[in-house]
Amino acid sequence: MQDIRVKICGLKRPEDMRALAQAGAAYAGLNFFEPSPRYVTPALARELALLAPEGLAKVGLLVDPSDALLDEIVEAVPLDIIQLHGRESPERVEEVRGRYGLPVMKAVGVATEADLPLLDDHGRVADMLLVDAKPAPGDELPGGNGLPFDWRLIAGRRWPVPWMLAGGLHAGNVAEAVERTGARQVDLSSGVEREKGVKDAGLIRAFMEAVAGVTA
Repeated sequence: MQDIRVKICGLKRPEDMRALAQAGAAYAGLNFFEPSPRYVTPALARELALLAPEGLAKVGLLVDPSDALLDEIVEAVPLDIIQLHGRESPERVEEVRGRYGLPVMKAVGVATEADLPLLDDHGRVADMLLVDAKPAPGDELPGGNGLPFDWRLIAGRRWPVPWMLAGGLHAGNVAEAVERTGARQVDLSSGVEREKGVKDAGLIRAFMEAVAGVTA
């Protein structure tokens, strides 16, 4: 069986990047959304990105970014993927892909079946989909809230591009999540933190071991 690829988002310290790389994650997420406790400046993100070994994809998370902000980040940080995690339209996704020549991952929040058509719309233009839990009304953070959604909503569903499952994942539930959804890529942030915004190397290792158990 093909291994499950893991993305860990919200890195803020050099030791986080080292722990992630040593554990065998496939993607390292850098968060450029200022209200988030995981926010990093472009300068810090550049330092962290330069620590990533070859083969570890560096993903920049942005929420409804302006062209000016994207210009600043793409110029400063050697990203491999742009992750759009706001209310960007399919047209905006296409625009960003064309402007920067980088793959674009589009996050879509899911709470009910009514949210699924947006995945189909973005699946026609993005390079990858991130299927996440939809934030509660009034929550200013579009992700990283540690909340799962009803995995039955996407059981057996597939899209024209690769996709990644997010939303409240941790070492204790990732096996069930993969079994229920068929996901071959998973994303998490709070599930490997000892406190909000602070990654824990032991929790990262435990999560990766749990994922390895799923693929055995």
